[in-house]
Amino acid sequence: MRRLLILGLACALTTPLAQARAIPDPTQRHAPGNEELQKPIAEAGYSVGVNYQLQCAGCHLGNGMGSAANDTPRMTGFVGNFLKVPGGREFLVRVPGMSQSALNNAQLADLLNWLMREDGMAGKSRPADYQPYSADEVAALRAKTMLNLPGTRAELISKMRSQGIAIEDGMSN
Repeated sequence: MRRLLILGLACALTTPLAQARAIPDPTQRHAPGNEELQKPIAEAGYSVGVNYQLQCAGCHLGNGMGSAANDTPRMTGFVGNFLKVPGGREFLVRVPGMSQSALNNAQLADLLNWLMREDGMAGKSRPADYQPYSADEVAALRAKTMLNLPGTRAELISKMRSQGIAIEDGMSN
């Protein structure tokens, strides 16, 4: 009886494995429409809005509202304030989600400029003297790794507070 129980248990545990195909079928074809390799995002030619959805919305959400629960600040109506303090312009490029994104330098500059539009995420937080980012500027800033994201951000928030800028980014600090 004991042997029969053990044999039955072994069969039950191995049956799903025997039915699963561990080695891909070399004769299987791609699904229609997927015959070509996918182009890298930097070569795909997507619009800036699509690039935002692909590179930023996973954390900052589609509307830029972020999530304090996930330690992701709100950009909507606030992100332009970084350009009002020394080091803030550089910070936005060097945030790991930006600097390490799959976008090329021109696409990243376009995305940052899109975020800074008065009718975009920055809204009224955009400084009056805003200067658009260029691909060359982004390339130079991207090459410098930010080693202390929380500390750098805290310093910038402190500078904003000293200028009387209301910190309305949805974070506790």
